[in-house]
Amino acid sequence: MPANSRTSIASYAQGGASRLAILVTDPDSDWLGLAHGLKTIGVPFVITEHYEEALEHKVAMVYPTISGRLLNKEALQALAAHPRNGGTLIGFEVLGGGLNETFGFTETSATREHALLKLDDELAKTFLSEPSIEASIPLAGSSGNVPAQSFMSSTGQAVAHYENGQTAIVRRSVGAGTTYAIGIDIGAYIAKAYNGRQQLGRSYVNAYEPAVDTLLRLIRHIYRSSEPLAVTLGTVPDGKSVSVVITHDIDYTRSIVNAVEYADYEQSQGIAATYFVQTKYVRDWNDDIFFNEQGTALMRKLADKGMEIASHSVSHSLSFARFPIGSGKEHYPDYVPFVKSKTETKDGTILGELRVSRYLLEKAVPGASVVSFRPGHLEYPFSLPEAMQSTGYRFSSSISSGTALTHLPFKLNYRRENHAETGIFEFPITIEDELQRPMTGRLDQAVRILQQLKTYGGVCVVLIHPDVFDDKMAFLKEFVTRAKAMNAWFGTLSQLGSWWTARDAVSLDVKKEGQRFVVELNAKQKINGLVLQIPNGWHLASSSAGESQVRQNGNTVLLQELSGPMTLRFE
Repeated sequence: MPANSRTSIASYAQGGASRLAILVTDPDSDWLGLAHGLKTIGVPFVITEHYEEALEHKVAMVYPTISGRLLNKEALQALAAHPRNGGTLIGFEVLGGGLNETFGFTETSATREHALLKLDDELAKTFLSEPSIEASIPLAGSSGNVPAQSFMSSTGQAVAHYENGQTAIVRRSVGAGTTYAIGIDIGAYIAKAYNGRQQLGRSYVNAYEPAVDTLLRLIRHIYRSSEPLAVTLGTVPDGKSVSVVITHDIDYTRSIVNAVEYADYEQSQGIAATYFVQTKYVRDWNDDIFFNEQGTALMRKLADKGMEIASHSVSHSLSFARFPIGSGKEHYPDYVPFVKSKTETKDGTILGELRVSRYLLEKAVPGASVVSFRPGHLEYPFSLPEAMQSTGYRFSSSISSGTALTHLPFKLNYRRENHAETGIFEFPITIEDELQRPMTGRLDQAVRILQQLKTYGGVCVVLIHPDVFDDKMAFLKEFVTRAKAMNAWFGTLSQLGSWWTARDAVSLDVKKEGQRFVVELNAKQKINGLVLQIPNGWHLASSSAGESQVRQNGNTVLLQELSGPMTLRFE
């Protein structure tokens, strides 16, 4: 098992002055949630505990608190001068220190009573495509409401309100610069959602729930509108409009047989899907054995058709989230988890479910590399991220988008807490087949969600159990046809996951040399089809790569291949 070692701020401290700077005033805060969110939305940033370093950047964020207790007099004076000197300053919990006037409010009040934060139309329309849906951020959850701060504005402009009309975000023009005071801790909000620690979404699944994405897009909008050298990373491979990952859970005797016909259709459309297979070799309360000679032969057919073989556990237990971690020595055939009922499973462990299923799948399908996992019933143990990493997995699809409040992938943390990151990436499920049948009755709703995700390059993970054909196959065929018409990217979870992992490791800095703008990239892992979003009016003049590798289309640049350093020059 990986050590539960706190992620260091220093690991995010490198980068040039064109990046967004985050001044962390409390290292025990949820800054890691903020870092993972900014990585996801593609904003280059640096994190520092030194105000002098932060104020070398045009856009500086102070997180999580501004107060005289955490910042000395010189730091507070320097922060107040930053917008006067043309910079942009973003604050969250502003508790004095003489900066109330800088942010444009007279006093604040804190409460846990607010249920909703809503961006005002003027602000929302500048970066959102559907403000009526996207501009509302739910604050009331299953474990109580999110802490929030209200501002009594004076010289500032209220640009977001709570449901009772109190000011949630205040913006102020200060000289040539701007300040923003934001009434909720965005890092903590993201962390709760990403870690599945609270149900804040209005819908669990089969709905558009972009609250985290809206907050990240807000920060990206402030960065782009404030930093003349702002270049950000796109979220969809190959310059496509939206990512679609078709997945199938095989956890029923008939499903493994039907799966081949689903794969035949997907292969005929030139797309690959991910098949999460339960390695069921024990007859118990759930079902009969289907991980046998017939089942493994059918799995090899799926792999031969280009499909990804992934793990869906051994026992598919409804109590998996309560399993003990195990020894890490579990092996077949001695590992025999037995599901006795809906609430009880005997002799199951988290490491056993991961370790044994992966071993059997790779033995059954020569050449297969099993790196993706989805637990049965989306039962989600707190220790799953580090357990997956220790057993050779890389990608998880274990949470719904309605819980994570995002339609984009993100990095998981040790014990689903917010201090130590793992190397596992989560891909939330947006559409599934069990809420309401027939599934074809929800086709228009699903296509509508896809259209909404297209507006900012979201990811749509679709879950269809191949237990029957009828409405499910009909839904799949029409959904794929509609998605293709939207210029969607299709691929397996591991394909998108590998691309996303490489994207996460790309460094991006921009500087001005004379009349030219120089973009310096460095990819630690080879990545194809990376998109850059550049300021309007920039025109590619030259690159260190071949002309065939770089293509500009308006304010986007598509890099066909990036490995190691690359320099692009614009004029």
